[in-house]
Amino acid sequence: MGRFVGEWNEQFKNYNHNVRLFLLASILVNIGMGIFMVIYNYYIRELGYSDQMNGRVIAMQAMASAVALLPAGLISDKWGRKRIIIIGAVFAATSLLFRALLEGEQTLIVMAFVTGLFMAFIQVSSIPLLAENSTEKERVHLFSFNFALIMVANVVGNALGGTLTDLFHLFFHVTMLESVRITLVIGSVFFFLALIPIFKIKDQSKARIQKTGASSIGKLLTTHRSSIKWIGLFAVANLLIGFGSGLVIPYLNLYFSDRFEISNSLVGLILSLGQAMTAVAFMIGPSVVKRFGEVKAVVMLQLASIPFLLLTAYTENLWLAVIGFLFRQALMNAGNPIQMALMMRTVDDSMKGLANSVGQMVFQLGWAVMGPVSTSIVVLYGAYYGYAYVFSITAFLYVLGSTYFFFVFRQIDSKKTQKEVA
Repeated sequence: MGRFVGEWNEQFKNYNHNVRLFLLASILVNIGMGIFMVIYNYYIRELGYSDQMNGRVIAMQAMASAVALLPAGLISDKWGRKRIIIIGAVFAATSLLFRALLEGEQTLIVMAFVTGLFMAFIQVSSIPLLAENSTEKERVHLFSFNFALIMVANVVGNALGGTLTDLFHLFFHVTMLESVRITLVIGSVFFFLALIPIFKIKDQSKARIQKTGASSIGKLLTTHRSSIKWIGLFAVANLLIGFGSGLVIPYLNLYFSDRFEISNSLVGLILSLGQAMTAVAFMIGPSVVKRFGEVKAVVMLQLASIPFLLLTAYTENLWLAVIGFLFRQALMNAGNPIQMALMMRTVDDSMKGLANSVGQMVFQLGWAVMGPVSTSIVVLYGAYYGYAYVFSITAFLYVLGSTYFFFVFRQIDSKKTQKEVA
């Protein structure tokens, strides 16, 4: 245990100033998003809309991200990471504030689109920024640490979301609608605070990328064909996982409240525990990579999550559902930073933004397509069979995606091993 802690402590000491500033901004952003994730579905309900409206809002946000990610990635490669992150953070935070204050159906859908659009700017530039401010040796640990911090921030956000909502309602005697609204405004404030460390980051990516001469799509396609091939292969894997994720993940709060009829605070606590478990799994991920290699580590972690997903799907016992949810959440997500590090190592420096944007784009496409499908199935079949069916479909898609990932990318582990032996 001491060796494990010492290894992580040594890694953190070596991170440069830009990395530390970005990690602080990431914490603030994800506290804000954690608040929104746990209670925004309830806000839609409190306004009097059906759960199908929730599906439309989530689909619109995901579709906007899917549309924006590719051009955002190209712009990020050309203009620099910091500028794109600032633009994304300013407009995303503003859209969240409007979503907390406005009530009209079309307005909520438009604001969801704006959130998705500008969150894409942040998503597409974050991993390349970390990659450009770290060495290849540091990246698996750094990406795992970044994802772990995101989970911890989501824990705080989820806990605050559920607790503050009940607190304002029970102790300050405001309506549940106003209580949810106040909590959402607090979430947007955390997002705005993230701008402070972001402005202090020194962006050097623009100058470095301009030297490569890769300034147009045509030139990229002709000079980096190998990278284009790998980006396409990663995209298929992300699409399969995204379809499965889009059926379940956006509605976990509704799953717990509908099937087990528990309070907002308890739902927030359960989701927070899931994020905490995932943070621990992220920290363990590099150790799994050392033993089995990057590709096998991703596949093993993802497949290990399937039994827990099915347990959550079919149980009528709250505690079994919580156990299934916690382990599925941790194991399925633990491979994400490993996969990111693998992708950043495989593609050319001038295409890191593009690679990240394509991967995120197809994942968001899965959410956009499957969001309305999921809510329709639940409305049609009810709180038990509806969620059982969508969780089962997700399990099938996860198995398919993991199998594809293993057979397509296992050669990368072999090549790396041969290189290290030589």
